[in-house]
Amino acid sequence: MRHFFAITAILLFSSIGLHAQNEQSHFVNVANVDSLPQIVKPARDFVLLQFGYTNWQSSTNDSLALLPKTKPFAYTLNAFLCYDFPIKKTKMSFATGLGIHTSVTYLNKQQLSVDDTGTNGKDASFIVDTANYKRYKFNTAYIQAPFELRYYSNINNRNKGFKAAIGVQVGTLLGGHTKGLRSVEGNNVKEKTNFKRYLSPWNFAATARVGWGNFSVFGTYNITPVFKDNAGPLITPITVGICLSGL
Repeated sequence: MRHFFAITAILLFSSIGLHAQNEQSHFVNVANVDSLPQIVKPARDFVLLQFGYTNWQSSTNDSLALLPKTKPFAYTLNAFLCYDFPIKKTKMSFATGLGIHTSVTYLNKQQLSVDDTGTNGKDASFIVDTANYKRYKFNTAYIQAPFELRYYSNINNRNKGFKAAIGVQVGTLLGGHTKGLRSVEGNNVKEKTNFKRYLSPWNFAATARVGWGNFSVFGTYNITPVFKDNAGPLITPITVGICLSGL
């Protein structure tokens, strides 16, 4: 009987010791997990809205051709839906998406000739405004896809903290048009001409942006010109502006 009580006591104390070790091990694991950064569905900048000022850099080999003269207010509007792919457990990610890119430029006492007649033949060319337009603008629109390498300082909430991105945008032409407003016998008359044949069918631009939270500044430099080769003057747009991102 004494041996039975001794064996029972040994087994009881052994069981208590093992239970205490398991509790201690469980406590340590919970503590370690709590000390790790928790990421619960962070924002991924699904939406990008960009508004910028555009400036044309232009040159031509034809000394008789007119260089475009633009008014100060020329702008670009971009709207993209993106998907973000985090790069493992770093503060970097890759993002791509799809959207639309539009550009509006106002000419200063000039108009754009896009017919097949005249001294320039089949080239788009800038000519002196002989119709006395009150306002004359040139629009282009592209379906555009951004590709970005992103950095964000706040891995828990990308709507806060420093962020930056570099990349490219690739677009395919939707169309272009000119629209002029002039007075005829005291009445305002709008004239619109749609065309695509002279414009670059693809749009490639290098991009960069930097900011804090949902707001940033961005810049783009077009790799492709506005017009096709040998179809118009060599014009390269440069844009700087503000970007609103989120979701």
